[in-house]
Amino acid sequence: MKKILSSFWIYLVLLFLYAPILILTVYSFTDSAMIGKIRRFSLHNYITLFTTPELLHMIFGTCILALVVAATSTILGTMGAIGAFYSKKTTRGVIELANQIPVVNADVVTGFSTCILMIAFFRIRKETYLPLVIGQTALCAPFVYLSVLPRLKQMDHQLYEAALDLGCTPSQALIKVILPQIVPGIVSGFMTAITLSLDDYFIATYTKPATFDTISTYVVNATRGSQTAIKTALWALSAIIFAVVTLVVIGMNYDTEKLKKK
Repeated sequence: MKKILSSFWIYLVLLFLYAPILILTVYSFTDSAMIGKIRRFSLHNYITLFTTPELLHMIFGTCILALVVAATSTILGTMGAIGAFYSKKTTRGVIELANQIPVVNADVVTGFSTCILMIAFFRIRKETYLPLVIGQTALCAPFVYLSVLPRLKQMDHQLYEAALDLGCTPSQALIKVILPQIVPGIVSGFMTAITLSLDDYFIATYTKPATFDTISTYVVNATRGSQTAIKTALWALSAIIFAVVTLVVIGMNYDTEKLKKK
């Protein structure tokens, strides 16, 4: 009876989480103008999505931004995790505490603070995209740190010292010994950073140039407008994002299982 109840509860939670997305995906393949009225099957939303220059520019710009932020965050987060791991206990504690602040802090506070710091204090204009990249990096880098650090703790601590004893310089030991051991954590952190960048709304709202929109800011603005074709095309975009994320997660889990078997 406990097994049945446990399974029922798990499936109920999964249904609660994914039912709205699945419903939205179904409606993206219809010509309905609103949720609740199913009409005939249509690919109109997908055609609109891939033939509207405004939407294509927004998607392309958001993806480039996500890749830049993810790459920067991965480098900083990985360096921070390695530095903290090999630091003294007091220094490591301070770094870990500082890393928790952006994680716990509300995005709206991070975005507003970045806006004040970059624009009002350093006089960096939004048109340079630097405030946007810096703000999202401040959001994503701590999560990369949290992804890499457990891998360092699972690693054999004597490998680094052994590499030094065998003639490696510290940089060679880092590149040839440590980094290969923590690649899964780095990849996980990179994918997390991409997801956070794509999902971010508040930081982008405060720091983005006036003529640039990310997917999140564009969706919010579009829901307030009266362009029905654009709104329904965003259903198709949501379905595509969900499908891509699902395939990436399945692929990563498949690779992990293959590595475990080896």
